[in-house]
Amino acid sequence: MADIIMAGFGGQGVLTAGKILIDVAAAEGKNVSWTSSYGAEMRGGTASCSVVVSEEEIGSPYPTKLDILLAMNEPSYDKFVPQMRDGGIVIVNSSLMSEREYPTNVKVYKVAATDLANSIENSRGANLVMLGAMMKTSKLMDADYFGKGLEEYFGRKGRSNPKNLECYQMGIDTVSEA
Repeated sequence: MADIIMAGFGGQGVLTAGKILIDVAAAEGKNVSWTSSYGAEMRGGTASCSVVVSEEEIGSPYPTKLDILLAMNEPSYDKFVPQMRDGGIVIVNSSLMSEREYPTNVKVYKVAATDLANSIENSRGANLVMLGAMMKTSKLMDADYFGKGLEEYFGRKGRSNPKNLECYQMGIDTVSEA
């Protein structure tokens, strides 16, 4: 089982990233839950979603300790990193983080998600860069399988764009340990 929080500013696509994750995980036969928190934050505060992916029945969609944190910005990192389990995985968007000391009880990975997405003129793809980084570092699902699921997700929505998969692959290729 993996208890996950994806967080960032409203408009960074964290809710969409969570929906993609549960869509692909469910297609693989896993049990999933997704809850969001955005309210007034849609105008620039921290928006987040909680995702649980499990082989077994899910007891609660609201984890008290996290296995994985995807932090799209510094305020999101600061808000949720105290909830990490020892040995958990934290992935930060280094494009929007200042230099800092990271905790030693978790594995921290950096990927310049915003910069990478902007470099191929797909500014809305930073969340997909982060998903690529998550698949590589967490091994939650096979990265190729997830990439195919990501393409299918956007295809069903009528939003197929080859740059989406390119962003995802950039996350896989460029994530590094902090």
